[in-house]
Amino acid sequence: MPAETSRSEPRLVDLMHLGRPKAIGAWLLEEEGIVVDPGPASCLPVLLPFLEASPPRTIALTHIHLDHAGAAGTLAARFPEAEVWVHERGAPHMIDPARLLASAGRLYGEHMDTLWGEFLPVPAERIRVLSGGERIGSMRVAYTPGHASHHVAYLHEGRGYAFAGDVAGVRIEGGPTTAPTPPPDIDLPLWRESIDLLESWAPEALAITHFGVHRDVTEQLAQLRSYLQEAEELAASNDAEGFLKAVRARTAALAPAELASTYEQAMPSAQSYGGLRRYLEKSGRLAAS
Repeated sequence: MPAETSRSEPRLVDLMHLGRPKAIGAWLLEEEGIVVDPGPASCLPVLLPFLEASPPRTIALTHIHLDHAGAAGTLAARFPEAEVWVHERGAPHMIDPARLLASAGRLYGEHMDTLWGEFLPVPAERIRVLSGGERIGSMRVAYTPGHASHHVAYLHEGRGYAFAGDVAGVRIEGGPTTAPTPPPDIDLPLWRESIDLLESWAPEALAITHFGVHRDVTEQLAQLRSYLQEAEELAASNDAEGFLKAVRARTAALAPAELASTYEQAMPSAQSYGGLRRYLEKSGRLAAS
């Protein structure tokens, strides 16, 4: 059983994805029985001891990407009282994940099972469908697209934490703020609006999946805006090789050497390029390839 810690603050569980620290984290509000973004099923051996000690009543998903939501169906089966919260655009894929898994399979190929483990469906009657604007207990919900069309963020109004999934970026302690921009539905104008919304909440802290809690909220969001602009320009003016070289050089210049691989695991550069190029083509800035 995990060691006892204070229950006054949300608990961050490092899921040790593929054995690497600080790549993926899950958030627990144990007093309220909430787990935010439980991560992939491949990491359940790390997470389950915490949940068995304090069983969840709510599995709150920021979005349905496998590194955030992959374990939700398995946990719903294991904890039959738990309700799964998910945006209305993501809910159908949690109920019937066939299309989601087919798409992910094309991206990850033979590495799917190692990376993510099983992805079980969630029974429809166990899902609370969100559209944004809800207040559920201590949690305030906002629709925050940009990284994904099915992304929401949660503000815990008592503690001041904004559980922001990926829309507040990737930032590992000691490193820079960057952004994961995978296909298929990156939308930079919407993402910037979502950043503005997070800032309007004036949270005390940003709680993000990749990785940790960050209290310099205004500075992190300013760095995120700057990174999105820089990444957009790099994707527009480079081929894949040039983009990867530039992004990895940026990370190497701003982060300790031991974090470079963690950033790449949390935010694969090739996927980031693919998502940005798709956005640029859809928005008319580039001819479709």
